Amino acid sequence: LIITKLLETYRSPTLNYTPIMMSLRSITLALTLAFLASSDAFTVINSSNSARSSTSLNIFGNALKNAFAPDDSLGDAKSAGLTNGPQNNENVSLNGKKVKAVVGQKVSVVAAQNRVKISYNCKAGDCGTCNIKMNGRTVKACQMSVPIGKCNIQTL
Repeated sequence: LIITKLLETYRSPTLNYTPIMMSLRSITLALTLAFLASSDAFTVINSSNSARSSTSLNIFGNALKNAFAPDDSLGDAKSAGLTNGPQNNENVSLNGKKVKAVVGQKVSVVAAQNRVKISYNCKAGDCGTCNIKMNGRTVKACQMSVPIGKCNIQTL
């Protein structure tokens, strides 16, 4: 019936392919459902302990079994980050309170992490609304970063 309907549609003078596409979609869906229902596409393997089980995805058999396994020929895994890690500065105080900071971290970020409000307008260093005192000097918080060594930050 489906083949005769396809042939009738194909021989029509208007060549309306919509019924053909609908039929092909129906056939594809039916075949997919039949495959999933009749095969071991999704199986649950019970181990000797009835409380534990593992799920196995066997759609392509064992073709993908080792696709994501670790490659032993590459050697031991190495840290992809910084070799010595970030350099922390233990001597940073913000409005008299000791805070944790990383050398090179923006002062605006350190203040935000410690819930200290600093007003900003341009964040480009042009306006001066973010002025703070760092080690006794007036600087712009949006432009400054945490130095190595002692750092005393006071908001104005």
